[in-house]
Amino acid sequence: MKGPLFYSKILLFGEYGIIKDSKGLSIPYNFYKGALQISDHPTEEQIKSNGNLSRLTGHIEQLMKEDSDFPKFDVETLKTDVAAGMYFDSSIPQGYGVGSSGALVASIYDKYAIEKITVLENLTREKLLILKDIFGKIESFFHGKSSGLDPLNSYLSLPILINSKEDIEPAGIPSQSTTGKGAVFLLDSGIVGETAPMVNIFMENMKQEGFRSMLKDKFVKYTDMCVEDFLSGDVKGLFGNVKKLSHIVLDNFKPMIPAQFHGLWKKGLDTGDYYLKLCGSGGGGYILGFTEDLEKAQASLKDYKLEVVYNF
Repeated sequence: MKGPLFYSKILLFGEYGIIKDSKGLSIPYNFYKGALQISDHPTEEQIKSNGNLSRLTGHIEQLMKEDSDFPKFDVETLKTDVAAGMYFDSSIPQGYGVGSSGALVASIYDKYAIEKITVLENLTREKLLILKDIFGKIESFFHGKSSGLDPLNSYLSLPILINSKEDIEPAGIPSQSTTGKGAVFLLDSGIVGETAPMVNIFMENMKQEGFRSMLKDKFVKYTDMCVEDFLSGDVKGLFGNVKKLSHIVLDNFKPMIPAQFHGLWKKGLDTGDYYLKLCGSGGGGYILGFTEDLEKAQASLKDYKLEVVYNF
């Protein structure tokens, strides 16, 4: 794959909570990547991707007409490249919560935005919020509504700390341990998830006072504590709070967890071998796991495919 390359991301903490101003922490995941390419002899998949790019071009054109804050894009060159067969060559699985559309949006902005904010300049909080806003408007083409965080992460290729909707910053995360037994891993559910239906369920639940209270008093509280523990390297505190968060998600976000994983989720809580949480909006794709002993978790989850993304 020829560059420039744009990578997948993992939202370690903050799914759903960041809608209600919890903290969040998103990190690049370089295992998967994508880049814009042109093919003279396109495959069926490349033709499909090219069709998506053509519709996305129309969306960008519409934004430029209707939104005075939206930046100018070189739409004519974009149209010419799409007509020449441009497609997004990507190894990032779609519907898995690791930012496949975010990487595509970042690549389009990087290549076609005029007077763009680049990764080389001093990225003030204001500039990050402008970028996040632009990316959210473009990515809404795929999900109906987007925070813009996934493309931002892919574009910058830096960990991003979300303090609130209006307060985000690049974050330093503790170096990984080469000798530790603990790990963060992805568990492949084998099911493709869709973001929009999951977000709709969440918004419906938010109409209930009990759910709103749970979110504020428990979900956001433990999400914030997990972010703080992770960034400060407090592994003991982190696992105590991840366990609580895992329990809250199992009790209150069941529609976002594929039914066949409810038992596996509870098994982790009962044995302490691992703790599971949602990766993105859930409903399939990857499930995020935390373990203090990777060998034990691998034995306990021997029938499932795990990918380690961070070592403690």
